[in-house]
Amino acid sequence: MAGSSFGNIFRVTTWGESHGAGIGAVVDGCPAGLPLCEADIQQYLNRRKPGQSRFSTPRKEDDQVEILSGLFEGRTTGTPISMIVHNKTQRSQDYSEIASYYRPGHADYTYDCKYGFRDYRGGGRSSGRETIGRVAGGAVAAKMLAEIGVTFTTYTRAIGPVTAQSFDADEIFRNPLYMPDREAAEQARDYLNRCMKETDSSGGIIECVVEHLPAGLGDPVFEKLSANLAKAVCSVGAVKGFEIGDGFAAAEARGSENNDPFRTDDDGRIFKASNHAGGVLGGISDGSSLIFRAAVKPTPSIFSPQQTVNTSGEEITCRIKGRHDPVIVPRAVVVIESMAALVIADALLGGMAATMEHVKKIWG
Repeated sequence: MAGSSFGNIFRVTTWGESHGAGIGAVVDGCPAGLPLCEADIQQYLNRRKPGQSRFSTPRKEDDQVEILSGLFEGRTTGTPISMIVHNKTQRSQDYSEIASYYRPGHADYTYDCKYGFRDYRGGGRSSGRETIGRVAGGAVAAKMLAEIGVTFTTYTRAIGPVTAQSFDADEIFRNPLYMPDREAAEQARDYLNRCMKETDSSGGIIECVVEHLPAGLGDPVFEKLSANLAKAVCSVGAVKGFEIGDGFAAAEARGSENNDPFRTDDDGRIFKASNHAGGVLGGISDGSSLIFRAAVKPTPSIFSPQQTVNTSGEEITCRIKGRHDPVIVPRAVVVIESMAALVIADALLGGMAATMEHVKKIWG
């Protein structure tokens, strides 16, 4: 299977299946000398692990990470950083009957079409558990970016029809939905309770804001920062939409409304008076806050009866068993943040050779 690696210089390869022995990642291209330990990775993994609230799967996994290589005396060595999280509570029997039919909203049918074979235990590589490797790699990238002051604020902007109307950064970690608006979080909780009562699920929107990003990251044409962010975010299985800045709302605006005027401050530094562009112009970061959103679909594994076909092409009704999230969004928040960190870390390292001035600072 191709396509399990992402990035050019800062590169992450994820491996493993949801019901295999474990899941992990190999990060290559991380500079030597970065202070790093398992606790740095674990704090990210804890944000995505199951069983955090009644709105996530009851599957209980510690998701404890073990770093196998790439560190010496608490710092990266510049060699590949290999990490593993062992799977401990697989219940493959919950998925035995899935081998005979295709679940609506899942990759069962397309995997069979492509490979003629699939791991039906939880979806194998198409399982949301695959994102453990992404988060582990993203944690390394975020630690590197923190060294130059780049910060991430990622949160749930909407659950179903409920959208956050105010913003309180401290509130994000006070509720299990990771919403920055307490009242909206309570409304979303009530909405999810109704969905669960009706054996249904919900989708939502995740927003990510990256601060203190230097101008000049990303390359024109095929390596645009915005394009690579879109690819990274849309590579997450549950994501069905991506927008940056005003996004689709820009289609309804006029140029006079959508353009961001340039200004200079008292020290002569250039800045934008507004940020409809979301921090990217011509595919290159402009020094403003980088703002993007991801639309996450409802969890396809629901307990309500659904119409499908079996592998013989016969129409049947199925009821999906197992332990599933009624909403994916809260656990996906850190996944989206991790993918953004990977893109930005790669762009940062790639941009170091953009000018001879940069080269001379290192080698001159």
